[in-house]
Amino acid sequence: MTSASRQGTVAVVTGAGSGIGAATARRLAADGATVVLTGRTEDKLKTVVAEAGDDAGRMHVRIVDSSDEKAVGELFDSVVAEFGRLDTLVNNAAVARPGKVTETDTENWSLVMRIDVDGVFFGCRAAVPHLSETGGSIVNVASVSGIGGDWNNVAYNAAKGAVVNMTKAMAMDHAPDGVRVNAVSPSLTMTDMTAGMTDDEDLMARFADRIPMGRGARPEEIADVIAFLSSHDARFVTGVNLPVDGGLSASNGQPRM
Repeated sequence: MTSASRQGTVAVVTGAGSGIGAATARRLAADGATVVLTGRTEDKLKTVVAEAGDDAGRMHVRIVDSSDEKAVGELFDSVVAEFGRLDTLVNNAAVARPGKVTETDTENWSLVMRIDVDGVFFGCRAAVPHLSETGGSIVNVASVSGIGGDWNNVAYNAAKGAVVNMTKAMAMDHAPDGVRVNAVSPSLTMTDMTAGMTDDEDLMARFADRIPMGRGARPEEIADVIAFLSSHDARFVTGVNLPVDGGLSASNGQPRM
């Protein structure tokens, strides 16, 4: 994709202060889009912009909690008022709280659902009317944890499963409006969220054994797929949940023989 391919377009990326969100914001800005980076921590968002070099002028920070219904609605109205349009929404903001169902308290269950599910719902609901004016698209960041179960991660599994099926439902509902809705499902990705895992050499060896490509993803590798799905090149693609997992989901689950 050339830097001219998104000239004149406007994108919103949630959870853009680090990891996949930051990489996606950088990629879309490099491709020429005006990118609004949202999150709850201003310093992290400003650091992403400062590190973007020549593309920083196309990046704009907004402090928004994606689980705040009112704030999300106001965000999209203000983006369109300031920049004149909306072409792309990337719902990336998420949290995880590990635990079995018997170990997950209501507070942590509700936190995961508010950010990982409600945040996607609020963002999509506010964005679709604007996206229908431009023939725009949504890419939701789901997870392989929304395709199959993990041990000890019931809240996150439930939330990401909801994002996968919400994506498909919205793709059908809004295709007549000219809005495409797709998702990506990464496996292990080297981000702040997984830092505690990636420091565990034994655990990383077990991941490498299960992922055919033998490693976790870099955030930029997920961002490149998000960029494709949100682009004109994917203009006949909607309702897809694309695993970006180094081949993990190709397995039937049996051990290496």
